[in-house]
Amino acid sequence: MATFEVLIYPVTIEPHPNADNIELAIIGGYRSIIQKDTLKNGDLIAYIPESAIVPDWLLESMNLVGKLAGKQRNRVKAIRLRGILSQGLCYPLEYRTDIVDVDTQEKSDQWVLVTSEIGGGVSAKAGDDVTELLGITKYEPVIPTCMGGEVFNAFGCTPKFDIENWKKWPDVLQDGEEVVFTEKLHGTWACFGYHPDIKVPIVTSKGLSEKGLAFKFNDANENNLYIKAFKATAEYNPEDPVHGKEDIVTMHRRLGLSLTPFYILGEIYGPGVQDLTYGETTPKFRAFAVYMGNPGYGNYLDYDLFTLLCETLNIPMVPLLYKGPFSYDVMMEHTDGKEVVSGKEACIREGIVINTEEERRDPLLGRVILKSVSDKYLTRKGNTTEFN
Repeated sequence: MATFEVLIYPVTIEPHPNADNIELAIIGGYRSIIQKDTLKNGDLIAYIPESAIVPDWLLESMNLVGKLAGKQRNRVKAIRLRGILSQGLCYPLEYRTDIVDVDTQEKSDQWVLVTSEIGGGVSAKAGDDVTELLGITKYEPVIPTCMGGEVFNAFGCTPKFDIENWKKWPDVLQDGEEVVFTEKLHGTWACFGYHPDIKVPIVTSKGLSEKGLAFKFNDANENNLYIKAFKATAEYNPEDPVHGKEDIVTMHRRLGLSLTPFYILGEIYGPGVQDLTYGETTPKFRAFAVYMGNPGYGNYLDYDLFTLLCETLNIPMVPLLYKGPFSYDVMMEHTDGKEVVSGKEACIREGIVINTEEERRDPLLGRVILKSVSDKYLTRKGNTTEFN
C-alpha cells in the first residue's frame, strides 16, 4: 500500500486520442482526464489520488456532486473514458497577481490553493502536501472479523513496509537496470517473524505492524486469518505431509541467526480475503521478501538469496514473471495479462512488483521497490475489496 497524500504538481497537457472536448493531464506517470481548455502546461494542481474521500464543498467546487464512486458518491476511483484510463482528480490552483505581503505591503504573483467553500486559500508550491488543508481522507473499508483479533505490543519489533506506484516515481528505474518482476497478488499483507527479544513468533498485518502490534496466540484468535495462515506455513505439524517443514523458531535457529531478528513478508490470498480468489478453496500464503535485523536497522535480502532461503525452508513464493534489464515496454508487457498463481489463468493479473536484482536505495524513495498495476484490474467489475 502506497503512501496516501495529496501533493501539488505542475501538469503537462496532451490531447485525448479519441475525443475533442476532453484532454489528458499528465502527472508523473499518471493520466487524469479533464475538460478541454481548463488547464495548460505548467499550471499547478492538487492531485487527488484514487481511494480519496472528497469533502462536500470540494465536490461542489469541482462540479462532481453525485459523480464519484461509493455509497456517498464521494470516493475517487479509476475509470476509463473513451478508451483511456483516468486515475485521480486535478484540483486547479489559482494564479493571483494581487497577493499583498503582510510585512512589505508589496504585491506579488503567487499560486493559491482555495481551501474552503467561502474562497479562503493559502499560497502553495509544487511538492506541498495539502491533504489536511483540503479535508481529504483515505477510504478505509470495514475489515472483516476474520482479519481482526486480540493483539500485544511487540515494542518496535515489527517491520514497516510500503510500496509506491511506478507512476508516482517514473524516473527511479533506469533503462537496462537489472530487475525482477514478480506477480502482485490480490490479497492481504502478512508478516511472520521471530525476534529474540519477544520469544514468541510474530504474526502481524500491515496496519498492526506499522503500530508495533502483533496477534496473540490464544483461543480468541483461533479463526484469525493471519494466525491460520501462519500455522499452515511456518508452524510445525508432525502430521503435515510436506517434507522438511519447520516452525519459524527452528528456521531461525537453523539459519544460525543467533540474536538477529528474522521476518518473512508475503501475501495471504484466496477465498474470504479479496474478490479475486485464484481458484483456491482455502486461504494460502506466498512470500515476496525476507528481512533480517531489527526493524529500521536491518536489510532485505537480494532476490537470489531470498529465493535460496525460501527453497531451503520450503516457503512458497509469489510467482517470478521476469528477470532481466528494465524498460518501460517490458514493464507494461508484464503488467497486464492473466494470473499464473493457479496454473489455470483463472482471473486477471493485478499487476507486478518490481525489485532491483540487487537491493539498492534511492535518496528520495528509499528502498527501490515499485508496483505497476493493470488497467484492467483497476476497472474490473466487482472491485469491492481493498484490504491491506
